[in-house]
Amino acid sequence: MEQTITPATTASPGKWAVLFTVAFGTFMATLDGSIVNIALPTLRKELNAGDNTEWVVLSYLLVTTSTLLIMGRLSDMLGRKGIYIAGFSTFVLGSFLCGLAWDIWSLVGFRVVQGLGASMMFAIGPAIIGDAFQPHERGKALGWLGTIVAAGSSTGPVAGGLLLQYFGWPSIFYVNVPIGLIAIWRATMVLPASPRMARQSFDLIGAALFSIGVTTLLIGIDFGADPDFGWNNRTVILLLVTGVLLLLCFLFWEKRFPAPMLKLSLFSIKAYSSAISASWLGFIANGAHIYVIPFFLQLLLNFSPQEAGLIMLAGPLTLSVAAPVGGYLSDKISTRLLASTGLLITASGYFLFSFIASDWSWHNVIWRSALLSLGFGLFQSPNSSSALNAAPVMMRGTASSLIAFVRNLGMVLGIALGAAVWYTTRNRFAVQHLTDPLSVEAQISGMRMAYRVTSCLVIVAAIISATRGKIVQSTNASK
Repeated sequence: MEQTITPATTASPGKWAVLFTVAFGTFMATLDGSIVNIALPTLRKELNAGDNTEWVVLSYLLVTTSTLLIMGRLSDMLGRKGIYIAGFSTFVLGSFLCGLAWDIWSLVGFRVVQGLGASMMFAIGPAIIGDAFQPHERGKALGWLGTIVAAGSSTGPVAGGLLLQYFGWPSIFYVNVPIGLIAIWRATMVLPASPRMARQSFDLIGAALFSIGVTTLLIGIDFGADPDFGWNNRTVILLLVTGVLLLLCFLFWEKRFPAPMLKLSLFSIKAYSSAISASWLGFIANGAHIYVIPFFLQLLLNFSPQEAGLIMLAGPLTLSVAAPVGGYLSDKISTRLLASTGLLITASGYFLFSFIASDWSWHNVIWRSALLSLGFGLFQSPNSSSALNAAPVMMRGTASSLIAFVRNLGMVLGIALGAAVWYTTRNRFAVQHLTDPLSVEAQISGMRMAYRVTSCLVIVAAIISATRGKIVQSTNASK
């Protein structure tokens, strides 16, 4: 029997408690993603890992991205509360096991467990908030969630450095356990029941095609961006082709399976598909920036890793302020106007970065980074709220997981794009000017081109955002 639980249509007195609970889980998962990065040199040394250290990060990213859509679908079928709590429990278990790891490959395996739990939280969190808040309040709520994401990203390196210095690398994982157990208890008390679909079979074939296809594609992209492989490498080509073919088979299967994991009709809702597309392009640009800027700061401006990290905090700190402002404004004025304006501000920031020069000082980077994050903060919360408002209630878990999926996929593609444009332009400059590709002039040329490309991508995203359709509220799951 299908439950008749309905989402919040009137103000719920417990909605802010729900937001706090979901935000806490989001903070922990985001913090864990950034806290591990600073520990990589320590893990490389103490676990004698060599170049395999990258799999500590890659395994978490792969399992999270490839299972987001699956978790969203399960939450629609089984209820969001149970899946969210199961995800939090899996995340805490994975954290505990990571602290017990005895070598690099045991750590990678336990990071897979941890990533699986994070996937459940990332996929379902926005949908739980969407159920608890009225449509005209969701922008504000998602804005605060955006602040939590920014806080987790900026706190990770600082907290990680302190834990590594005084307690050793296992502490960056063990710290999640006592806090996580309290948060799980809190979630069981606070989170409300959510709508469920009528009983139907789970799309195992679709889930397998999607998960394996995304994983294969992402590994191919990661290897292709690695100078040791390159895009012409046979293994890379095979991985990319296989990943694309599997995802095409997934789409073909979903059209024909009676209870598909992803109802493709969701993309016929223009307001939703426009929001997803604009977000995807925005995160591709973001991924390219995050890849290029540390090299510029450390290799060309000669800042230390600690100094570069402090300079890069300008982005997350600005986002932590801009996100709730954008969410608040989205409940007052047109999402189309606010989100598109935010993207234009972001595009301006990338364009200003395209004048990057070797004689810049730290403040040249900080104010441009703040401008980028200001625009993206004004865009992201209204855009996510618009997408959730446009999706049918009974498909909100899937719709929420797709938002998280395009974010992760965009970041990975952006890193590959940033590397490809930078290296290709740098090498072409070196040939034309008979100089070393690693010379300052060649490097600057490549980085400038990377930022020109990102600014164009965000302008396209702004156009898509500005032409999004009107939201038609619906609770019809079959729509």
